[in-house]
Amino acid sequence: MKLIEFFKHYPDEESCKIAFKSYRLQEGVTCKKCGSTSHYWKKNREQWECKSCKHRTTLKSGTVMQSSKLPYQYWFIAMHLITSTKKSFSAKEIQRQIGHKRYEPIWSMVHKLRSVMGLRDEQYELGEEIELDEVFFETVSITRDKTEPLKRGRGSQRQSTVLVAAESRVEEQNYNPKKHRTKKRVGYLKMMVIESLKKEDLAVVVKEKVKKNTKIVSDKSNSYNNLKEDYNLDSKVVPKKEIINR
Repeated sequence: MKLIEFFKHYPDEESCKIAFKSYRLQEGVTCKKCGSTSHYWKKNREQWECKSCKHRTTLKSGTVMQSSKLPYQYWFIAMHLITSTKKSFSAKEIQRQIGHKRYEPIWSMVHKLRSVMGLRDEQYELGEEIELDEVFFETVSITRDKTEPLKRGRGSQRQSTVLVAAESRVEEQNYNPKKHRTKKRVGYLKMMVIESLKKEDLAVVVKEKVKKNTKIVSDKSNSYNNLKEDYNLDSKVVPKKEIINR
């Protein structure tokens, strides 16, 4: 949705509130007290009342907006800015765009939205063709014994191991050899912090995130050997130049 279209759909606070109520009804409202899903809508209080125990549920209760005093339109604008572009929007920039005086509530709103987006990502599995590899990020530990000698390379106390699984799709329709150097495009991806690169531990993590019988392209590391039973494993080295061009 383009920015102009967004403000046509959600021009003010009331339109955002009505839309949010509609989304909640689609998901269903469950009473926290007795678990019933049958409610009356109390228009004068803008709350649902349980038909069984009379417990009331506010419009924001049980959602990412719970306990927030920010307007619904702020949340809708923030969701649009975060999801409408490939480039990230900082909380500071969202504060500037909205025109809110205080930074802390805007930072909290953006943090909550990104947290639930991460939870949403956990609900789907990767499919089609997957490219799998491990990367290492330098981290700082405040609990590490400084007298302990640092290891180098794999296993270093300064590094966290992250397993990256990315869907690799071939685009024939929009492929232009003059503009694109490869037909492949990255789809969804998952990044998982792992404690060990042992083949037994790595297989457990992959089976939780990737559908069975999926084609997995990886390097020739022995860490991936246990994936051969459940996946179509293709061990090869993907040139760095090809990865950069995507």
